[in-house]
Amino acid sequence: MELNAPDHTLRIGGHPLPVVGPARMYVCGITPYDATHLGHARTFVWADIAARVLRHAGGDVRVCRNVTDVDDVLHQAAHRAGSPYDSFAAVQQFYFERDLETLGVHAVDHQPRAHNHVREVVALAQGLLASGHAYLRDGAVYFHGADVPGRAGVGDQQAYDLMAEYGDEPESHAKEHPFDIAVWRPSHSGEPAWPSPWGPGRPGWHAECTAMSMTTFGPALDLHSGGADLRFPHHAYEAALAEALTGVRPFSRAWLHVGMVNRDGVKMAKSTGNLVLVSDLIRDHAAAAVRLMLVTAPWRDEWDYTPDALDSAAARLDALHLSAGRRDPSSGAEAAATRALLDDLDVPTALAIAEEEGGRTARLVMQVLALG
Repeated sequence: MELNAPDHTLRIGGHPLPVVGPARMYVCGITPYDATHLGHARTFVWADIAARVLRHAGGDVRVCRNVTDVDDVLHQAAHRAGSPYDSFAAVQQFYFERDLETLGVHAVDHQPRAHNHVREVVALAQGLLASGHAYLRDGAVYFHGADVPGRAGVGDQQAYDLMAEYGDEPESHAKEHPFDIAVWRPSHSGEPAWPSPWGPGRPGWHAECTAMSMTTFGPALDLHSGGADLRFPHHAYEAALAEALTGVRPFSRAWLHVGMVNRDGVKMAKSTGNLVLVSDLIRDHAAAAVRLMLVTAPWRDEWDYTPDALDSAAARLDALHLSAGRRDPSSGAEAAATRALLDDLDVPTALAIAEEEGGRTARLVMQVLALG
């Protein structure tokens, strides 16, 4: 079905996204140090659906999904494995991409790796220093971030706790303010290091994504996607760095912060030992059933995995296939399903319409959602 803007415009979180030319979409990718679990998969499947709905609405979409291969956790995992960090990351990235391909996630247009963009982080740090948005202290370049939590709607105590959790060291006496963050930092013995005007060191995490995004798409984005746990501090500082450097606001017109996956009420994470791996699930279930399971709850909601949820998704996928074989539906059903998808990616409503109406509408929804 032909769709033409502006009558058929995707809205994310109340923000309409009409575009002229290619839509610029940046997806916060993985730190490749472990296997792909359902928490990863849900974020990237929803990002894939956003891109597919934009394309269905007649838009051209360019997707960039980075690889954070300069990271303390990755370096520690590589050291334990007795492998160079870049080789270790490349192997883990291969397994990650294999899992996503199995789940029907479309190949991205750009996939920058952080270690290839150190020069751009140095340029970012130099620009922030020159404009007075950063300062140099003991070989580290710190960004003035005192106002970032407030702009992100995060209280001071919550900001302090989250920054401590994510390694931003709010307690450090080297910084002028607890909410300043390192754009560049010296490397310790045994850590990867690159040359810079301030001595050998490595990029700060938030600065890596800023540099990779701006290198790919310039000063601003149409849609930025990632897990809800990255909203603060990572995405808030990524945007603040770009906006301070360029003066272009907002850094992203809309954000797709995908809700976390829980198991027994606890966030799925390696540290809690409650991971469910994609590679394990697809041994006994169709990959399309796993994909369907991950998108049956609205994208912004947290979601609790249970084995029953996968069985239900498999049964529902069978029902959708049966519906698709029925006689074509009443007039307007395809348009109604499309409106649901464009309205904040309302997949649950689109699926309900597809099941009820069947025929062409079911086939359309399954095609857009890549359910096979």
